[in-house]
Amino acid sequence: MDTIDQIEMEPREAAKDGSAPVIAVDDLHKSFGSQKVLNGISLTVNRGETLAVLGRSGTGKSVLLRLIIGLEKPDSGSVRIHGQDIAGLALDQLGEIRMKMGFLFQHAALYDSLTVEQNVAFPLQHHKKTMSKSEQGDRVKELLAEVGMEGDLNKMPSDISGGMQKRVGLARALALEPDILLLDEPTAGLDPISAAEIDDLVLKLQAEHHMASIVVTHDLHSAKTIADRLALINEGNVVIEGAFEELQRSDIEFVREFLGHS
Repeated sequence: MDTIDQIEMEPREAAKDGSAPVIAVDDLHKSFGSQKVLNGISLTVNRGETLAVLGRSGTGKSVLLRLIIGLEKPDSGSVRIHGQDIAGLALDQLGEIRMKMGFLFQHAALYDSLTVEQNVAFPLQHHKKTMSKSEQGDRVKELLAEVGMEGDLNKMPSDISGGMQKRVGLARALALEPDILLLDEPTAGLDPISAAEIDDLVLKLQAEHHMASIVVTHDLHSAKTIADRLALINEGNVVIEGAFEELQRSDIEFVREFLGHS
């Protein structure tokens, strides 16, 4: 793999109002056997902000999300959610943290045997046991209306398109009213029109819910549409981080190459 020049970047430690970041990744390292995937990554995301993490396939973008959600443990470094390092938490404590997170999987990951309505109701049934069935039903209808799927409650995942499955996945991700939204390749496998619709929906949901969001993607057009900042990863390092215009102005060879081929 090509070697790249690194640039100095000042971490964004806090929001403009002085509050601590919702997500703070500090000097994160992760290897699988002899394969080094992340090599000292540091990133922060504030409330109401969307960070897009870009890079070639196999550069550790999805591993980063798994570390943030606590499905993997770092070799060193830390992941702090609302100031709390999640690495040493007991499972029940980690479960409480995860309830503040909404996650959209790359392929929507809907349950094939459940209807659209049942898929969105699933987290409510498991984590909001004090809600009556009627209240759960009302909440599901409200969520599906938010993503434009209110007319498809009784359909099975196999009966709807890939873009519609992503919409249902987003509705399910929002079910527990998270303050963090993690999106893994939200436009992957979609045609340009469906991808643009998902981008517009993510922007709408972010404006309405004011979450701290991370989107992992190789889709540069999507990233510059929905993100406040972009972080480009290569060889386990953050090569550059900033607004899209900052990436455009960069004279780092890998950045120019990535932008030219995206």
